[in-house]
Amino acid sequence: MLWAGGMRLGTARILLMLVHAAAACEFGPMPYSVTGIVFRMTKPAALLLNQETARLIQAAFKNAKFPNITGERSMRFLGTVAYTLANIQVSDLSIEQSEVELKENDAIDIAIKNVTAFFRGTLTYGYAGAWFLQLFHSVDFEIQSSIDLQINIKLLCQEEQVAADASDCYLSFHKLMLHLQGDKEPGWLKQLFTDFISFTLKFVLKRELCKEINLLAQVMANFVHNVAENFVQDEAIGLDISLASDPLIKANYLESHHKPFPLPTLLADNYSDVLSNSVFSPSLLSESRMLYFWISEHILNSLASAAFLDGRLVLAIRGEKLQALFEFEDTEAQQKAVHLIFQGNSYNDSVAKVWSLALPEISLQPEGTVVKSLVAVEISIFPPGEEPLTALYMEEEITVTIQAAYVEKKLILRPVDSQIEFKVFNCTADPSGNDQSVRNFLQKMISAVGIPEVISKIEPALTSLMNSKGLHLFEIKNPEIITRKRYLIVQLDFSFPNHLLLDFLEKTL
Repeated sequence: MLWAGGMRLGTARILLMLVHAAAACEFGPMPYSVTGIVFRMTKPAALLLNQETARLIQAAFKNAKFPNITGERSMRFLGTVAYTLANIQVSDLSIEQSEVELKENDAIDIAIKNVTAFFRGTLTYGYAGAWFLQLFHSVDFEIQSSIDLQINIKLLCQEEQVAADASDCYLSFHKLMLHLQGDKEPGWLKQLFTDFISFTLKFVLKRELCKEINLLAQVMANFVHNVAENFVQDEAIGLDISLASDPLIKANYLESHHKPFPLPTLLADNYSDVLSNSVFSPSLLSESRMLYFWISEHILNSLASAAFLDGRLVLAIRGEKLQALFEFEDTEAQQKAVHLIFQGNSYNDSVAKVWSLALPEISLQPEGTVVKSLVAVEISIFPPGEEPLTALYMEEEITVTIQAAYVEKKLILRPVDSQIEFKVFNCTADPSGNDQSVRNFLQKMISAVGIPEVISKIEPALTSLMNSKGLHLFEIKNPEIITRKRYLIVQLDFSFPNHLLLDFLEKTL
C-alpha cells in the first residue's frame, strides 16, 4: 500500500516523482544505505515526463511578468531618441522539440529547441533636437522570436527534502524581428528600434523567463512533496519522508533515499534493528522499469504497530456474514459447534468481534509477507428481551503468509499459508473444553473462511485509502510487488495523466 506513494515522483516535470525542499542538510553517522524507502525513476520515465515540457514552458511564458523596457540613444541629425516598450504580452507560442539527458552526479539537462513566440505591446518613442520640438508617438508592435532554451536542473537537499534548482538557464535567440503596426512607419525607424532594443530585450526576456522557470520548478517540487507526504499519512498515522542522504543523479536514473522512521516518533523507540536489517544496495533495483520503490520491513512493521495503537485492528461480523462463516460446510462437527455456541439463537442476534491483543509482527520473505498476530475472538449473543451473554471467547496466535498484487486499480491480498495455535478457549456451553471436535472445527473454519473474510475487509479499505490520495488517477501499467528477505520492491511502468498537470497549473499558477 505504501508503494504508490510515492506517485500518490520537462523542466520541473522531471521532479514530479520526487519531493520538495528549501536550507542545506546535514546527515548524521547513519550511512546512506540505511533507509526506509528508496525511490528510483529511470530514464524512460524521465523521457515520458519530458513530453509534458511544452505545457510547463507555456506556463512559464504566460506567467512571466515583463517590465516596461525603456532606453534612449543620441542619433546624428535626430538628437536624442527615447523609447518605451510597454504592456508586453506573449502569444502564439509553440515548441518544436524537447530533449532530456541525465548527467551523472551533475544535473538534469533539458534542451528545448525552436520555441517560437510573439511578444506584443506598445512602443512609445520620441526625439528632440535642434530641428525638432519634443515629439512622442505610440504604435503597437509585435516581436517575432525563435529561441532555444537550455535548463540544467540540480537536485539538492534542503531542510531534509529534495529541492530543485533550475537557476542554470540559458536562452539563445535565432530570430528577434520587430514589426510595427501595419509596417507604415519608415523602414529606417524600424531598423533603428530593432538595433536599439535587441540587446536589452534579450536580456529582459532571459532574466524573466529563467526566473519564472526556476520558480515553477520550486513550486512543482513543493507540490510533489506535499502530495507524497499526504499519501503516506492517514490522520495520526504516517511516515517521515525526510531524506536519509543527498538525492542521486545517475546516467540512467534518479534516486532518493528516505528515512526509516514512522510518525509519531514514539513508535521509533528501537532503531538498532533498523540499522542492522534495513540495508539498501543500488544493485537491488534494476533499470528496466520506469519506477521502483524499495520498502524496508521496518516500515511495514511501524505502520502495523501504529494501526494497532490507534485501535484500528478491530472487526465485527454479524448476520449473513457470520452465518456464512459457520455454515461453510455441513458436517456433524459443524452442527455441534453451532449448537454449542449459539444455543438456537439467530445469527442476526449475534456478533463476532475480532481484534489484535498485541503488536502484530511483519516479516518479509520470498514467499510473501508473513503476518504474525495474537488475536482474540469473542462471540456475543443478544437474545430479544434477555441479557446479552458471551457464548465463546478464544485467543489464538495466527501466522499467515500473504501475497499482494495491484490489479485494475485494486489492491489484491491472497493468503497462501496459515498456522493457528489456540492459547485460550472458553465456550460457555462447554466450560470443561473437553469437546475437541468443536475446537477442530473452529480452527478449520478460521483457516478456510475466517482469515479470507478478514482480508476481504482489509483489501477495499486499503484500496479506498489509496484512491482517496489520488492513486487511481494514474495509469499504472504491469505493477509488480516482489517480496524478498526483509524488504519488498514495487516496480511499474506508467503513463502520465495529462489532466493532473492541467489541474495543477490551474490551481497553482
